[in-house]
Amino acid sequence: MKQYLIYAIDSGVARRSFIVALIVGAVLNIINQGDAILAGDGVHWGKAALTFAVPYCVATYGAVSYRIRSEKQSKRQ
Repeated sequence: MKQYLIYAIDSGVARRSFIVALIVGAVLNIINQGDAILAGDGVHWGKAALTFAVPYCVATYGAVSYRIRSEKQSKRQ
């Protein structure tokens, strides 16, 4: 778990995950809340936060799990 957290806060992983979250989160937010925003109902901030947080977590998990798996394979060789 400690190694996972170290990799998760690594600047490269965090930066890429942030960029993914911005792009994917913006697209999903428009899909999920676009009709409400256009109708003048405003943004549901809780939903918006989750819409950006989920892609960040998924991208981080993918990058970290790849790094850990890659590291284990290189130790075997």
